[in-house]
Amino acid sequence: MQVVIIGAGAAGCFCAVNLKRRMPEVEVTVLESKSKALAKVAITGGGRCNLTNSFQLHRSIKQVYPRGHRFMSRAMKRFSQNDTMAWFEREGVALVTQEDGCVFPKSQDAMEIVHTLTSLMNKLGVKVVTNTRILSMQVLGENDFLIETNNPDTKYRATHVVVATGGANSQPPFPIIRTLPDGCQEEVGIPVHGCCPSLFSFKIDDPKLHDLMGAVVESTRVLIPGSGLAAEGPLLITHWGLSGPAVLKLSSYAAEELAASGYRCDVCVNWLYPMTQDEVRDMLMKNCKEHAAKQVSSVYPSQLNQRLWCYLLSLAVVEPTRPWQALQNAQVNRLVATLTGSLHHVTARGPNSEFVTCGGIDLQGLNTNTLESKLAPGIYFAGEVTNVDGITGGFNLQVAWSMGYIVANEMATNAEKKEIIP
Repeated sequence: MQVVIIGAGAAGCFCAVNLKRRMPEVEVTVLESKSKALAKVAITGGGRCNLTNSFQLHRSIKQVYPRGHRFMSRAMKRFSQNDTMAWFEREGVALVTQEDGCVFPKSQDAMEIVHTLTSLMNKLGVKVVTNTRILSMQVLGENDFLIETNNPDTKYRATHVVVATGGANSQPPFPIIRTLPDGCQEEVGIPVHGCCPSLFSFKIDDPKLHDLMGAVVESTRVLIPGSGLAAEGPLLITHWGLSGPAVLKLSSYAAEELAASGYRCDVCVNWLYPMTQDEVRDMLMKNCKEHAAKQVSSVYPSQLNQRLWCYLLSLAVVEPTRPWQALQNAQVNRLVATLTGSLHHVTARGPNSEFVTCGGIDLQGLNTNTLESKLAPGIYFAGEVTNVDGITGGFNLQVAWSMGYIVANEMATNAEKKEIIP
């Protein structure tokens, strides 16, 4: 039994380690196009590695997996976030769970996760070959594959192949060719769901907003008017527009719709969420009484800083030097509307901000119990290469751990049933 895993990311490396532990005699080779394994893991979570999530703050799995939630609901019963945490803790990685449910290494260093996995692969005898790009894969017969690489002198023969190449703009990432009985060849039509970026910030052409770069509001609600799509959480103002967990989540929920619109849409922000319009109005009227003689610019909600407050005053066309007692009803109404639903026009994705691919290998073309291709048995798909993706917060790495474990477990179990001798 010879297994080739294409892609040395989280899913591929985790699969390799778990397979070798189940079947030490199996020859496992991991091929990676980059110069290092686990390059994306090393930078995830701002270099701290948001390993998984406790899921405790989310009512349903559909909230965190806009695509593939039904599959993940089943997958998590086989390898859950608790299994992930227990697995890494057994390897000596101390973990910490934040109030928002995000799980990190206690060291706050993503390289601890990278070193843990690479050390295990080395110890178990997994061969990792970097700087290797796959040109094509030939299906020569049942459990017989030939993989051609950018090195014309090096080809790999395998009985089983795991494709864990991560996200891309077109899938599969290389042609899979079947040799027919008459000697002719045809490309295996692996079903694919169209790909587009997910988890990105919003570019907004508003210089006054850009001047507020670095301002953070801890509790907001952002939505795309008329779409029914909304997200809650912290919001960060950048030098190009809006970012932070709330915006990244909304970009995930609306990934396909935003791609179809050319990333041009309106976004509405409730800066004082979860306050309602009535509650905001009551707060403003209270200020009119208690701070009657003070300038409007000098008294503002604790959720905002003064610069952001003055920016919102300008959007509501309220003079910052006007005394609270002089506010007219029309001005109060505009301020309420602005604080709970200011409108901003998105003109593009934020620069270099997409982290995850929406779309990929269609789950309908896979046996969702094993992640094996229905059209090309012996080829498995795992991780971001599939049409499964989540919001920010450790959920996408959990996809990699769950899928990597399932594929390794299924290959080992099937080999044992068939009594395949490595």
